[in-house]
Parts: sequence; structure tokens; C-alpha cells
Amino acid sequence: MIIVVVLLVVLVLLAIIVGVLYNGLVGLRNKVESAWAQIDVQLTRRSELIPNLVETVKGYAAHEKTTLDAVIQARNMANSATTPADKAAADNVLTGALKSVFALAEAYPDLKANQNFLNLQDTLTATEDKIAYARQYYNDTVKQYNTKTQTVPTSLIAKQFGFTAREYFEAGGSARGPVDVQF
Repeated sequence: MIIVVVLLVVLVLLAIIVGVLYNGLVGLRNKVESAWAQIDVQLTRRSELIPNLVETVKGYAAHEKTTLDAVIQARNMANSATTPADKAAADNVLTGALKSVFALAEAYPDLKANQNFLNLQDTLTATEDKIAYARQYYNDTVKQYNTKTQTVPTSLIAKQFGFTAREYFEAGGSARGPVDVQF
């Protein structure tokens, strides 16, 4: 009788431990998904601001069509990306293209003084800051989640219930260096 009670207590304790570990993994997985959604919100916000920026710049720098076309193409690529890796790559291209547009302001003093351009530039700068924060938060959350899924004893539960490692949002090689702008 005592053996049955001890065995029952051990099974209940094991079930509680498995439940706590599983719930912790679910919480972290949801936190990763929420962090990714925040990146997506900021990338969408930036993408919606870009047509206004391009139209403002077109009025002052009509012959800079290739730069403006590159921004639109990068925006479209960013909008069609779905995975974190694809989004990161598209985001890097778009960031470089935006840097080129802002560099155009140096060549066109009237554009540089235009209130619409200044407002858009400020809004995009604020959005870039939010994107950078969201990326950092996402990567921190992914690190926490991946560490949890790869360490014992949680890794045993993670494998049983299909919790797999998540991708980091990484900047590509060109996004890490200076942007080369030529006029």
C-alpha cells in the first residue's frame, strides 16, 4: 500500500514538473511570436510611410529616378517577405535604399528645407528606432526561448512536444557597413 502511495506521489510530482516546464515553453513561444508581431508592425508602418517620402522627393529630384525606384523595389520586397530571415534580408536592402534617399537631401537644399520631407524624415527616423528596439527585444526573446528549449530538463519536454529553435533577426553584411552614396 505504501509503495502505491509513494508511486502515486512521484507520478503526480512528475506530472506537475512536466506541466510547469511545458507551460513555461508555451509562454516563451508566445512571447517570441508577440515580439515578432511588433517587428512586423514597425516594418509595416515604415513601408506605409515610404510612398509619401518618395513622392515628396520626386518633386525635387525628378532625375534621381533610379534611387527612388530602388526604394520602391526594396519596399515591395520587404512587403512580400514572410520568414524572419527573408524579412531581415529585405529590411537590410530597404534600410540601405532609405539612406540613399536621405542622402539626396544634401544635394537638394530646397528638399532639405521642405517641411513635408522633414516631417517624413523625423517619422521614419523614429520608426527606425522602434524597429531597432523591436529587433533587439525579439532577438533577446528568441535567445531566452532557444536556451530554454536546449537545456535540461526542459529540452526533454521541448522535444516531446515539438518546440523547435527560432531564427534570430540578423542584419546582413551590407547593412553593417556604411552606405555608399554616389551622385
